[in-house]
Amino acid sequence: MEAAGRGIVAAIIRRWAPRPVLIACGPGNNGGDGFVCARLLQEAGWPVSVGLHGDALSLSGDAEEMARRWDGDIRAFIALEPVDGALVIDALFGAGLARPLDESLAGQLRALAEAASAVVAVDLPSGLSGDGIAGLQAPYLASLTVSFHTYKPAHLLEPGASQCGEVELVDIGIPSGWSDEIKPVSRLNHPDIWGRGLPQPASGAHKHARGRMIAFSGGAASTGAARLAAEAGLSAGAGLVTLASPPDALAENAAHLTAVMLRAWTAPYEAEQIIDQIQADACVIGPAAGLGAKTRQAVETVLTSRAACVLDADALSSFEGHARQLFEHLRPGDVLTPHLGEFRRIFPGIIEKAANKIEAVLQASQIAGCTVLLKGPDTVIAAPDQLPVVNRHATAWLATAGSGDVLAGLIAGLMAQGVPGYLAAQMGCWLHGEAARQLGPALGAEALCDQIRPVIAARLRAEERQSALEKLLLS
Repeated sequence: MEAAGRGIVAAIIRRWAPRPVLIACGPGNNGGDGFVCARLLQEAGWPVSVGLHGDALSLSGDAEEMARRWDGDIRAFIALEPVDGALVIDALFGAGLARPLDESLAGQLRALAEAASAVVAVDLPSGLSGDGIAGLQAPYLASLTVSFHTYKPAHLLEPGASQCGEVELVDIGIPSGWSDEIKPVSRLNHPDIWGRGLPQPASGAHKHARGRMIAFSGGAASTGAARLAAEAGLSAGAGLVTLASPPDALAENAAHLTAVMLRAWTAPYEAEQIIDQIQADACVIGPAAGLGAKTRQAVETVLTSRAACVLDADALSSFEGHARQLFEHLRPGDVLTPHLGEFRRIFPGIIEKAANKIEAVLQASQIAGCTVLLKGPDTVIAAPDQLPVVNRHATAWLATAGSGDVLAGLIAGLMAQGVPGYLAAQMGCWLHGEAARQLGPALGAEALCDQIRPVIAARLRAEERQSALEKLLLS
């Protein structure tokens, strides 16, 4: 508790100059952290006022000891008056809450926050559940949340993540071996969790050895989405990428493509034959494919082929009301990349019944028997019998037409090079987000495709530097 308080105060002093501080302490250990903050900030010369929710006589254990060490006044929390420009520290409840805040407490927190220059939450803004339970929200937006040891689901899942503001983790001395007793529910997506898995060509490789990918195009008026997916697959490093195009769209697609090959595709049942002819290792189907029975037939056909498949957009929505039919054909190496609406169409009721998004996507992957990537600012990637991954490495500039098509093609391009679907989804999602971050306001789907190559090149250089450093240390 002392370490937690010191970490919170250090984070505050790094960011703000001294000013009046209002600290809301709860009746448990979160409140104990607040009392440590009060003592240390007062020692540093900050004017501090403390408000306690509950009776000081009911405090026990470490929280009681930290309250005893605080030699200032303790008011009732509800009696704390807002101070313009103050710093508010919310140490009321933290991560343990599992029900909505009482309205009087929520109203008081809101009033204090509205007058404050900044609000710092201890562990979590009060009102949120650490498990990211849907429907629970805090009555304010924190400027900073200081938590301990590792992230909790609410730090990463919306809407809680947006209410936390910046999140800083503090080491409070939890000993190694903790994960033997407390299993994590997910991991945060980052290159560190992939190892050195990004594919690169071997010496003497040729284009066919680098993997063959195919994307299936919609009709003449709906060609752009599949072209983006095909271009993204090429940017991901696939050696040969083909766009299967209906005859009425051949001219339109040919006018926009250079390095991507074209094949005529006249009927849904021909998809497997085309895949076999070009010996495709991975395929993308769904972007602007059209809704209905023809798309369902095409999907079922590609799922009987040799290629691992990424299913996106219309390839998913076409199975609304026919989801069991889709699940019967899916294989462990396939990847589904729905947004929330598409997810609800093929997994009805799961989002509403699950405790949080991580649990929902894990359940969906178990039903589908393959990797499911549910897109959003808090993208969740899950596969049966695997620890889910949450991706926060992205930007709101991705909210533009075509960015999802690029992601589907990027994942398929990695799969074509032999990366397993679950790992390809993690890699593709992070690389997609990194390219978007680098582009910022300049982001458009075409620019996003172009940015993938330098992002991959930078990651490969980073891996080479790390390998060289490890060899040097070993020598």
